[in-house]
Amino acid sequence: MEPTVPIPEGTPLAPLTKAQVDPEVAAVKQLLKLLDKAAKSARTYGTKNPVAQRFFQQFYDDLTKHLAHHTHLALLVQRNQLFLKEEVVYEPERDATGDSFAFKMYSDGIRELSFHQGLTQEDLAFFLDALWGVPAAETGAEQAAAEQEDDDDIVTRLWAKNLDSITVVTAEELVRSSGFGQDELELQTQGYMNLSVTSLRELLDRERAQKTAGKDDAAGSDAPENGTATGGTAGGNSASRHRRLQPSVVGYDVSEQEHEMLAQEIQRETARNPTTYILDILTAVLASEPSPALLSKLFDVWDSVIDVLIRAGEWTLLETVLTMLQEAETVRPDLSDSHRRQVAGLFDGLHRPERLKSIGVHLNRTPQAKTDGLLTLLLMMKPDAVPGLCSVLATLDTPAHQAVIMEALQTTARDHAEPILRGLTDKRPTYVRNLLTLLSRWNDPRFGDHVEKTLRHPEATVRREALRLLATLRPSGSGTKLVALLGDGDETVRLTAMKVLASGQYAAPFSAWVPFVSADDFYDRSPAEKRAIYLAIKHTAGDEAVPYWQGLLTEWSWTNRKKKEELALLAADTLGKLATPAAVTALELGQKKGGSAVKQACSVALSMANRAHRRQIPSAANS
Repeated sequence: MEPTVPIPEGTPLAPLTKAQVDPEVAAVKQLLKLLDKAAKSARTYGTKNPVAQRFFQQFYDDLTKHLAHHTHLALLVQRNQLFLKEEVVYEPERDATGDSFAFKMYSDGIRELSFHQGLTQEDLAFFLDALWGVPAAETGAEQAAAEQEDDDDIVTRLWAKNLDSITVVTAEELVRSSGFGQDELELQTQGYMNLSVTSLRELLDRERAQKTAGKDDAAGSDAPENGTATGGTAGGNSASRHRRLQPSVVGYDVSEQEHEMLAQEIQRETARNPTTYILDILTAVLASEPSPALLSKLFDVWDSVIDVLIRAGEWTLLETVLTMLQEAETVRPDLSDSHRRQVAGLFDGLHRPERLKSIGVHLNRTPQAKTDGLLTLLLMMKPDAVPGLCSVLATLDTPAHQAVIMEALQTTARDHAEPILRGLTDKRPTYVRNLLTLLSRWNDPRFGDHVEKTLRHPEATVRREALRLLATLRPSGSGTKLVALLGDGDETVRLTAMKVLASGQYAAPFSAWVPFVSADDFYDRSPAEKRAIYLAIKHTAGDEAVPYWQGLLTEWSWTNRKKKEELALLAADTLGKLATPAAVTALELGQKKGGSAVKQACSVALSMANRAHRRQIPSAANS
């Protein structure tokens, strides 16, 4: 007889020959997906959690229907897979070996798992408890005490329960069935895995029946004719006792490919982020821990975890943690009032000064730091965090980081703007400009008085931004305070003020302009600035300024003659744009008494005024 060729571990027991998928195999695959969910839920949340109970009930119902048609379900366990009718019906994802119930059973020595008709919910729940283990409060004191014995693997627990509806075949049984005198590694070469049987249990029963028949034949042929038989029996018992002391371990050949896969799996497990691993453990404890005292300690641990994640700038992980804590009552509806207060306290303490300071320190220390998840943290803070967030904003160096704090303040500080308004007096220009940008987003006229005070800020860029914001908050009204900006030391601020006043929405008496236009240094200002001032006077003072411009048209002077003539030309142009009767009269007088250049300018301005007057007459007639 030719020797049996060993079959590599992890491969189907025989080649698949069916052209189509067996309906029973397809059904069992779907059934084992439910078992996978039920096992993971029981492991994570405990068997009394609503999520775990829902998966458990669905799996039990489908399994009961299957057993009603097939009487029993026998699954062959090989490393990280389950087989039915020589086909793989369960195999976890590549990176999920640690969560595989097939691997868990295999590592505890189970080589076949069978479910039988008459399976009850209690039996199935006990199997899941034995598979992953549950807290003592769920299993009961007596059962928990029994499970604390030294040998508390799955096989021991199932044998102690002695269930009729769930049976297993172990590696130890397979070894013993092959005979005590054989090497364990010879098991795979004896043809056991090639026999056509419905389960390993049937194989073991057949092997034991053969051994029993062999012993009966030997007993009939060995009559005690002399004392040697007794001595031989004694020697045999000694050898048997010696073999029983040897470990019953089934050995397997590992191919180079399998060895490489195991090495990669170990490497992935080793490279796993330790922080994420710890958070997963704490989350599992939160979902399943029944002890109120331990839960209280756990929430204290979460408080420390928040501190560590903030200091490390792990905003994405922190967002996950805070979202999970927000949903703690959903996962654990049995939380006491004191535990709920602890959870609320975790969120109330998010804006503690040392935590806000840590946020600023981390962002400044890491200019390229990513801010994903940081906004979620800031938006979870209470309005009491506004002063602290303003302090953080004032110390940040990177515009991108400043933008995140400003976005949080835009939502949190809208109805608690006092710290924002106080910050407008700060001497740091970047900080004040950010606050002005924040106020511009709100566009609330109530803040106009506070913005107006910022017009005295020592930094010109701040004054310019404040002026633009003030024009938005107060688009019309008195422009007297804006006229005062004519004395600003920065030309861009002065021009911005003139542009705002020239919009035609503000009014200011000419007396407010006199100190500036009559000053000696007015002649030395740039032509663009003088033109902007005259246009602003036209829109704010109107005819009140006509006598001033008329005097420029007819004035004769031997000093600063060229500069005064330049002002007269600007005055003529402005009067032409004003085009009121008083302005026209002034231009006619200048056309008679002015110098040659002034006369020509007045003629051009009169033509401009007449065209404007003709355009106004049809408009008035139509109205």
